[in-house]
Amino acid sequence: MRELINWIADPIRSFPIFTILFFLMLKHYRVVGTKKFAWIAFLLSIPTFFWFAADPNFFLIITTPDNIPISILIILITFLTWFALYQCAVNDARLEQGLTPMEGTPENREKVWTWPNLVYTELFAIIAGTVFLIVWAIIFKAPLEEPANPTWAPNPAKAPWYFLGLQEMLVYFDPWMAGVVLPGVIVVGLIAIPYIDTNPKGNGYYTFMERKMAMTFFLFGWLALWIYLIIVGTFLRGPNWTFYGPFEFWDLHKVVAAYNVNLSEFFWIKGLGRAMPKNLLLRESVGIILSLGYMFGLPPLIARTKWGMSIIEKTGKVRFYILIGLVLLMGSLPIKMFLRWLFSLKYIVALPEWELNL
Repeated sequence: MRELINWIADPIRSFPIFTILFFLMLKHYRVVGTKKFAWIAFLLSIPTFFWFAADPNFFLIITTPDNIPISILIILITFLTWFALYQCAVNDARLEQGLTPMEGTPENREKVWTWPNLVYTELFAIIAGTVFLIVWAIIFKAPLEEPANPTWAPNPAKAPWYFLGLQEMLVYFDPWMAGVVLPGVIVVGLIAIPYIDTNPKGNGYYTFMERKMAMTFFLFGWLALWIYLIIVGTFLRGPNWTFYGPFEFWDLHKVVAAYNVNLSEFFWIKGLGRAMPKNLLLRESVGIILSLGYMFGLPPLIARTKWGMSIIEKTGKVRFYILIGLVLLMGSLPIKMFLRWLFSLKYIVALPEWELNL
């Protein structure tokens, strides 16, 4: 069973499984967003966790001082995601019955003064947080290492947890893409959501049926393309940034045979059986055409579909093309991940002469 879990945990299999479960969760959110489902999942998770923790390799990973806060973070994200779906399921059921959302009921609409109601709550939250941090500092030792040594680097050399998603992206993209463009798109996309999706419904109350598009894109980018990458970078990437299963010993001498080939090499050498052209643009012409077609050819085609026309009708053409552009940029990450896993494809466009690789 542990060997099977190690095999499933490999990103080439765990990411598709995670993605399928994500969309099943949204499709059946009224089942997932119930207290019965939450209690069943909680009761099943307890013996599962202790069975996992009985393995010395898994226990060593999760009890590393740097990893304990991330484990707590994952638990909180799981609970809060369920709680949001629970609120959505309750409100959507009420809206279908012609009732107001829970937030609009008289008992929830009652207004209270900022002082003392809100300030007291904030004060107690600050005190509780301070006590928690003091107890945490007493129980767990700070993971401090020796002074920096330019002649030696830890293995694996990992960034802080909030940058591990970016560090995992470096496996699939050039630094300028993984460290600048994609994070920038994420930030800009989050800022742009309320300006692109101008649907007035869902303001001030939880709902999924009335904000499907916004919630689906946001949650997929947050859970599948960010939290998942942090989990992989934290618990499944070991020495030399090699993948290790949750029950696998982190062997410093583990060697994984890997090779990466650019698209131009696939096309000219393996496909046509000839040498690579010396002209840079001709050499990378296939990748350039595919990249331009992906970013500028797909949006007009999507606009002609039933789904695209419905979005244009609601948002207008300008907002539609901005939305599709952001979605395609976001989708480039899982596409590049699968191309690397399945075909060992390194770059679609490889122009190291110009320091431009896609």
